[in-house]
Amino acid sequence: MSTTRPTAAPSFRSRIGRDARSGYPAVPHRYRLHLSPSGPSCLRIAVTHSLLGLRDALPMTLLPAVPDAPDGGHLALRPLYQASSHRYPGPAVAPVLADCWTGRIVSTHAPDILQDMGRLFDTGGRHLYPAGTDDRIEAVGRLCEQGINAAAQRAGQSGTDPAARDTALATLLRTLGALERRLSCAEYLLGTELTAADVQLWVTLVQLDTVHRWHLDAAAVYRLTDHPYVWSYARRLAAHPAFAPHLDLDGIALRHHAQCRGTEAAGAAVRIVDWAGDVPAATTALGTGRTGG
Repeated sequence: MSTTRPTAAPSFRSRIGRDARSGYPAVPHRYRLHLSPSGPSCLRIAVTHSLLGLRDALPMTLLPAVPDAPDGGHLALRPLYQASSHRYPGPAVAPVLADCWTGRIVSTHAPDILQDMGRLFDTGGRHLYPAGTDDRIEAVGRLCEQGINAAAQRAGQSGTDPAARDTALATLLRTLGALERRLSCAEYLLGTELTAADVQLWVTLVQLDTVHRWHLDAAAVYRLTDHPYVWSYARRLAAHPAFAPHLDLDGIALRHHAQCRGTEAAGAAVRIVDWAGDVPAATTALGTGRTGG
């Protein structure tokens, strides 16, 4: 799978601190998020923002699903980038956490933004990083990136060694199998409470069905559907009031087709989940004598 990517440029990695000495104290109404939820990092931040109830304390501006600048950035973000770095060389990409008092960017690094939102602002008792779960949340993050995202991308990459694609698909299926076993006996990944790990996994599953699936063959996609607890969990979260408003399926499709240069495969026609409904999209197909296992 091949996609066009914006030219690499320096990222902004300041952090919101607990007091004024940090330069960016956690002051309500001082900062603003700029997000395009058609992208996975922005979608994670948008869902987290809603789960934490930060609409008033940390306002959010939504950007077009498809970046509108020739370099792959957002025209609306260019002034912020220019104010933050003279003659900034790269595209003005989202996500952006901006300081409204100075008109400069605090951070474009999604993991830092996510942690600072959940740990430093008053969230009315809502917690997505419960005490003692940091290592487990980080482990889920690695599992999502390596076992699902990277594996699915390699499995659908045209023009590569078939054996390498088969190995990648096997990695993807093993990862889904491990998640299936975990979710068969727990409501959420870390137990009875929804955490940042669930937000990351849900966004990863959305990407698997709405982006990576387009480059897999039909037999591979049917094998992905054979994890009922995983996809039931994904649909359940999709109906949650903090998740549902940010799931822009049309926007994800537009963004993917605007950027992707890979070859569409037969699996593109087999949706794994009806994200707006209650029944897996491939349920009927699963009972019609599919091959593979």
